[in-house]
Amino acid sequence: MSIMKKLLLVLSVVPMALSYPFFPPTCYSKALRMAREITQMEADLKIGYETGHCMAHMPDLHLDIHNACVMYKMRAYISLLEDLRLRRCAYTREVRKLEVTLRQLFIIMGQKCHGDLVFTIYDCAALERPYNRY
Repeated sequence: MSIMKKLLLVLSVVPMALSYPFFPPTCYSKALRMAREITQMEADLKIGYETGHCMAHMPDLHLDIHNACVMYKMRAYISLLEDLRLRRCAYTREVRKLEVTLRQLFIIMGQKCHGDLVFTIYDCAALERPYNRY
């Protein structure tokens, strides 16, 4: 009987241990993941049916958290998204999600990860074109 209890215990603990992430996400990995997500989200909004017409004039957003100009670029893009309120697509859920997520990344990089991030390049023009480093 005790063997069955031990076997049941092992069979219930092993899946929990395997599903638990061994390393919690660091500030750097969170910022990197959010930057990728925002870049993809912006590209999808540009080709979207509901949002393509008013996002067409927006500059491309290619976030590289290793570039020192990324904070300026995010702040400028947040301002542009706030100015979209004059247009109808600014009130769509996707555009609002992009603005909120971009603002969250800006706060995370500026306040929470301030000492963890290292900017390896200072090239503002590089943020205008796709970046495939990661």
